[in-house]
Amino acid sequence: MPEHTQVTVQIPDRESSDCRAVSAVLARVGDKWSVLIIMLLGDGTKRFNEIKRMVGGISQRMLTLTLRGLERDGLVKRTIYSTIPPRVEYELTPLGRSLWAAVGPLGSWAQGHVADIQKAQDRFDKRAKP
Repeated sequence: MPEHTQVTVQIPDRESSDCRAVSAVLARVGDKWSVLIIMLLGDGTKRFNEIKRMVGGISQRMLTLTLRGLERDGLVKRTIYSTIPPRVEYELTPLGRSLWAAVGPLGSWAQGHVADIQKAQDRFDKRAKP
């Protein structure tokens, strides 16, 4: 009985690899905590607890994980000062500033249209009730 000995190898094309890479970047910068933190750091350097107070609703663990991810991606710089207790500050890197320039207008739009969105949701919900 003949055996199949040839294996078809699919060479990944550049476009599909690029799409996966872009998708990974958008997943990082597109989550709600990352965008909010990038927007807040656009105003300048902030300490951990200052960011936590400003974001509101984020757990300490989630803030730590988000900041760590943003630092790993080269968007945020973390500076530790040898004081007692140690002081830790976060700021945008040049790459992070370029992202801030892109998401800043989106954040401004969201802030300016919160009431409009809420009204539309209320109208929809009233129509959807049985």
